Amino acid sequence: MSIYNAMQSGIRGLGAQATKVSKISDNIANANTVGYKRTFVDLVTTTSSSTGATSFPAGVKAVISNDIGKQGAFSSTSSETDLSIAGSGFFVVAKQPNEPVESNYMLTRAGSFKPDEDGYLRNSAGFYLHGFRHQEDGTLGMVDRSSFSDLQAINIKDVSMQSSATTEVSVSGNLPAQETGLVTPGSPFISSTEYYSPLGEKQKLSFEWQPTATDSEWDLTLSDGNGTDYGRVTVTFNDSGPNAGSPAAWSNVTNLAAAPSNFAFNPATGQATLTIDNGTTPQSFTVDMGAPNQYDGMTQFAGDYTPQEVSRDGTSAGALVRTEIEKNGTVLGVFDNGLRKPLYQIPLGDVRNENGLLVDDGNTYKLSKDAGSFTLKDANSGDAGAVSAGSLELSNVDIAQELTGLIETQRAYSSNAKIITTTDEMLEETTRLKR
Repeated sequence: MSIYNAMQSGIRGLGAQATKVSKISDNIANANTVGYKRTFVDLVTTTSSSTGATSFPAGVKAVISNDIGKQGAFSSTSSETDLSIAGSGFFVVAKQPNEPVESNYMLTRAGSFKPDEDGYLRNSAGFYLHGFRHQEDGTLGMVDRSSFSDLQAINIKDVSMQSSATTEVSVSGNLPAQETGLVTPGSPFISSTEYYSPLGEKQKLSFEWQPTATDSEWDLTLSDGNGTDYGRVTVTFNDSGPNAGSPAAWSNVTNLAAAPSNFAFNPATGQATLTIDNGTTPQSFTVDMGAPNQYDGMTQFAGDYTPQEVSRDGTSAGALVRTEIEKNGTVLGVFDNGLRKPLYQIPLGDVRNENGLLVDDGNTYKLSKDAGSFTLKDANSGDAGAVSAGSLELSNVDIAQELTGLIETQRAYSSNAKIITTTDEMLEETTRLKR
């Protein structure tokens, strides 16, 4: 029986070494495949027990594993939609855009994404990239990060920005204190800003600051810059004490607008409310210039006049020019009106045991019990990796290591073959004993 067992051990050895050669060949063939993770074979001794307590060696078997957790090198590209992950995590992909069946979603590190004819980002293996879509206000809202149910295929075609009317304007800047209190005050300081009508048209709002003969006092006139005044208000600034330089009081509010336009002002908040006759329904928005004893709006200190810094909401309509992808996975749309808007968030799939994932075609992996719990994390946050645009992760295969292993495996295969030929000769000698 021992001779037959030796032959069986040799046969098993040949099979194990053949499996190892096969996987080494796969590694060498995919040495330049984007996102490929090396496959390796561990050889494990097997035993077989006869009746009773006696046990004896019965050869070896091949156990196939994948080095998924080992990161490959990175290569820069000229495409902004080529993506890599520096650190842990996986892109979430599917064979179809907006795949309704959650079990059909997969994870991958192969980030060679390009927009297809429909605008969907698709990698070289044909899988569609998925992420969370931002709402119109730029937020994600409530999303489920423990499943694939809230993901959508990322599409960067035919994205447009709808116009929105301005509702808030905030003004800040410095008025030169030395210009007030003169017998003959100088010319007014004039600046302007633009705001958006409900149709997205740019319209002008002008600020005229006229110093008065009273110290630290200014008359402000708001107009359209073309001779139509909306209203006037007087502001007196603190000239001493802990609040020096901030508005002390707003007074003398005068509405100069012709109905249905209107000008109103709240002295307690330093906020004007303008109603502009620019449509069937007049447009109203607030202009915040700073509450009394606060420094978040207009100030008055000696020195130069500082033209107002103006922030406002509202946009004109815009067409998408290009996209940019940030390290946190945010896909930003850059529009021809000069504005940028978040379109999607690319989350990174995370599992407890990366090497426990099931290997599938196209350098993709599926969830399994051995992989542990799954969650979708924000890139570049906590222990999640950072997304890098214009970069690809290369294979983690070391050619020198694979070629060395190929030589070792070839020798081992030859040795196992020698076991079979030797046992065959011994069996032949045994059969000759009868002659």
